[in-house]
Amino acid sequence: MAKATFELGGDEDIERYLGLHGWAHDSPGIGGLLKVRIEDFRVEEVSRTPALDNKGRFTVVRATLRNWETNRYLRRLAGACRINRNRIFSSGLKDKRAVTTQLLVIDAPRHKVESVEIPDSELEILGRTHQKVGMSDHDGNRFTITVRGCCDEDGSPLDAKEAMRRVLGIREGMAQRLGDDAFPNWIGPQRFGATRPVTPRVGRAVVEGDFEKAVDLYLGMPGTRMTEDVSVFRKMWLETKDAAACLEVAPDHLGYEKSILEVLSDNPDNHVKAFRALPPSLQLLTIHSLQSLAFNHSLAGRLEAGLDLLEPEMGDLVAPIQASGRVDVSKMALVTETNLERCKRNCKLGRLAVTGPLPGQDVSLAQGEPGKIEAEALQTTNLHDTEWRVARIPNLSTSGTRRPLSVAFRDFSVEEASLLPEESSSNRWDAGPIEGERWHPEGADLRLRFTLPPGTYATVLMREFMRSPLDHY
Repeated sequence: MAKATFELGGDEDIERYLGLHGWAHDSPGIGGLLKVRIEDFRVEEVSRTPALDNKGRFTVVRATLRNWETNRYLRRLAGACRINRNRIFSSGLKDKRAVTTQLLVIDAPRHKVESVEIPDSELEILGRTHQKVGMSDHDGNRFTITVRGCCDEDGSPLDAKEAMRRVLGIREGMAQRLGDDAFPNWIGPQRFGATRPVTPRVGRAVVEGDFEKAVDLYLGMPGTRMTEDVSVFRKMWLETKDAAACLEVAPDHLGYEKSILEVLSDNPDNHVKAFRALPPSLQLLTIHSLQSLAFNHSLAGRLEAGLDLLEPEMGDLVAPIQASGRVDVSKMALVTETNLERCKRNCKLGRLAVTGPLPGQDVSLAQGEPGKIEAEALQTTNLHDTEWRVARIPNLSTSGTRRPLSVAFRDFSVEEASLLPEESSSNRWDAGPIEGERWHPEGADLRLRFTLPPGTYATVLMREFMRSPLDHY
């Protein structure tokens, strides 16, 4: 297969670049927009509170955030507590334009945490503990999501009855193909950036050791929905590379860009140091997003080839599903003629999952027809001969792993939502739909509730129901 250049234009180009093309069930969907109001997207982390002990070193809190990107909030919280950002521990990164609730473990005295006052956030102190939390230590996330302006493919509004009928039809169609309440486990657009998919491009520059390019991309790559001030800033960087001058015009909300520019102002040739101005979790996210391209293209290729996501083929790699919904990759098994029927049976029973690759230095690929699809995905994304060892920042090196191709959701419900309060609509909603968008202000508003395992994207499930362009999520 020829290597794709992925010169990005509209939403369809971005979807194909990200491997987010194809569906589990053929349907026109309901269209609509997400996150018209911040309150329309709610995420509550399902997690066990660490063992509490009044003599513990760490303070445990339940944080409720409104319209905060997790990394930005934790940096602000660290400043308020007068500690290093690395002394605050969380088990996941949440959506920004949302109301989110999650556990945080803070390496600071209780009285310092109690004195914190940050707008649009609440900290409920649960006690002290000796235990930290790490990424994906939680058991899942409960979502309450409102989709507004449901409409047909031709742009005509849908009423609530028809919209709910379509949602339930898609749910049933996915069940017939993937098993009860399961959907394709694509890695969602927020891993990459739906309107500015810069993260995997930065990751590619990092694994190639080209940190100057990584910094240039992060600062200068344009997006499809930039405000004027952001557009001016990114264009100025690409044309001048003048860190001090660009720092003066950088909008305040581009905090990470400003941190990079501050380093470059004093050290114009130290691009590694400039890149490391990003939070460690965001540095690692660039690598993960690059790996995610290969996974998404493997999943899309499998759908295009007519291979099942639930039932394994000869050559597939399957892994046991744990109670949390994660898979145990340490117990991966190759599907052979000898164990094929047993693996099929256990996959249908929800004990095993067929997996796809998140490539790295040591990851195994499937064999047979599934292996061909995975190899083609690596070729398509130009990752077939990537060196995943990052010599300049060793902790960004990755051995790779595998991820389930389908995943189950639970506690599902759908109902008609209340009308949008006029005082809390967004500028986009007020302006009305433009060409290429798929929503109608007179269309129905639906509220969907469901619970997902950690590391699974609600926007991917909503995409199956909505079939809207990527920038609608």
